[in-house]
Amino acid sequence: MSAALLPIADRRTTVRLTRRLLSTHRRATLGAVLAFALAGLAAMVPPWLLGRIVDDVRRSADSADVITSAVAIAVAAVLGAVFSGLAVALLARAGEPALAELREDVLERTLHLDAATVEQAGTGDLLSRVGDDVRTVTTALNEVIPLLVSSVVAVGFTAIGLFALDWRLGLAGLVTVPFYVLGLRWYLPRSAPLYREERVAQGERAGALVVGFQAASTVRAFGTEDLQRARIEDASGRTVGIALNVFGLLTRFLARNNRAEMIGLLSISVTGFFLVREEWTSVGAVTAAALYFHRLFNPIGALLFMFDEVQSTGASLSRLAGVATIPQAEPARAEPPSHPGSLCLEDVEHAYVPGQPVLRRTTITLAAGERVALVGASGAGKTTLGAIAAGVLAPSTGRVTLAGTSYDDLGSRAVRDRISLVSQEIHVFTGTVRESLTLARPDASDNEVQRALESTFAWPWVKALPDGLDTVVGEHGHPLTAAQSQQLALARVALADPWVVILDEATAEGGSAGARELERAALAVTEGRTALVVAHRLTQSESADRVLVMHDGVIVEEGTHDELVAAGGRYAELWEAWSG
Repeated sequence: MSAALLPIADRRTTVRLTRRLLSTHRRATLGAVLAFALAGLAAMVPPWLLGRIVDDVRRSADSADVITSAVAIAVAAVLGAVFSGLAVALLARAGEPALAELREDVLERTLHLDAATVEQAGTGDLLSRVGDDVRTVTTALNEVIPLLVSSVVAVGFTAIGLFALDWRLGLAGLVTVPFYVLGLRWYLPRSAPLYREERVAQGERAGALVVGFQAASTVRAFGTEDLQRARIEDASGRTVGIALNVFGLLTRFLARNNRAEMIGLLSISVTGFFLVREEWTSVGAVTAAALYFHRLFNPIGALLFMFDEVQSTGASLSRLAGVATIPQAEPARAEPPSHPGSLCLEDVEHAYVPGQPVLRRTTITLAAGERVALVGASGAGKTTLGAIAAGVLAPSTGRVTLAGTSYDDLGSRAVRDRISLVSQEIHVFTGTVRESLTLARPDASDNEVQRALESTFAWPWVKALPDGLDTVVGEHGHPLTAAQSQQLALARVALADPWVVILDEATAEGGSAGARELERAALAVTEGRTALVVAHRLTQSESADRVLVMHDGVIVEEGTHDELVAAGGRYAELWEAWSG
């Protein structure tokens, strides 16, 4: 299990968050509780009237009395169904908005997590929370909670009914309580760790699957399909093994529950026999008491059986609450600069693992409007430097400033408004082309969207799509090539109009056919803006104002393309290998 998983909230924090979410819909919540109570009261009527019918029959009462009781039972059943339906509807009116708010909180915190945190936790942990855990809580809201509340109401009212019939019958029913308690005391300490372990295993399984899908081409290229398949099978096997252990534990718990039911019903029957024999109560009262207790089988069984779901839901809710309660970024401590200025990294260092720096003490300055290329072999630290410059990764030490103001004082929102990062990881948002672009500027007009597409040379093929800007792309939509997808990403940058653009090998996935078009688009997007281009293709460094050469986490060469080629150093070697 990873030691860097995203936080999991404790019970008190989870309860406090749930109470806060539900309190915003207090009327619907109170209405649901009242409706459940009325449904529980309606359900008390049939057993009591059946006992009364038994006594009426024994004393040969008028048939009209029996018919009246039967009609009352039918009316109580109808009212119980109406109140139950109303309770579920009101619970949904309270719970669904609360769940939606929780999902929004989780999404907001997730989108603001820095890249290092997500990478350390693993994508599987994050995906299992926003996927499996949200689904578990949603199922609980729609199915488990209504059954849980109605069961609690039924148990409470039935216990009151038993004592109302005869206090001795009520005490006889209480005999079974210690056996239920013993069963729970045996089950809870064993089940809670298993459910936590199951959730973590599901996250690891999701991570293995995601890595397998995302890196499929690389896995095939290196012929490591069997190794990757073995990792997935191992993660899935652990998840299945834990699930089987959970099911076995639950089965043994239910056996203890059945034993408690037998003891309770036997206690009431024996007690009722002696009470009737001594004429201290009637056969009808004992019949009603037995029916009341038998009626407890399902609610108590549901409550105990739902400990499986309740524990699972609690584990999921605490994982969601752990993300939702991550402290928000501190507000800006300084006014954002009003005009573009230089971007400076001062004595910046970074280590993903303590003691193993990937970026050593580095100081660079990008003048306003300057286009700087960053080159070097894989693993030199280029992507880390680009992420720090973009503000998506906080350096271990050092300071980053924009127009003289540090990122820490600006706040993450102001940094994102002024700096855009485009990486080599291609993602097409599901929706229309227009919606994909206006994520950067929701108020942008169609003319502005068109100009952004024209600036990245994407308008001709967008215009040729079946529905133009209204063409749905992304999952289940119109397929786009890697180059087209990246052109949309660059068009988003043009639409956002930031001061600084960080291109982290943004043209690397274009392939030989689309590389030249992407390079033209990237050059157009950076025109007139401060730009740091992590260059996969050295043709990008050839057109840059300045070139920085990285090796082993430090800048080892700096100058224009021609100066560095003439110097005959590391850049000259890279250029010779590139140009042939």
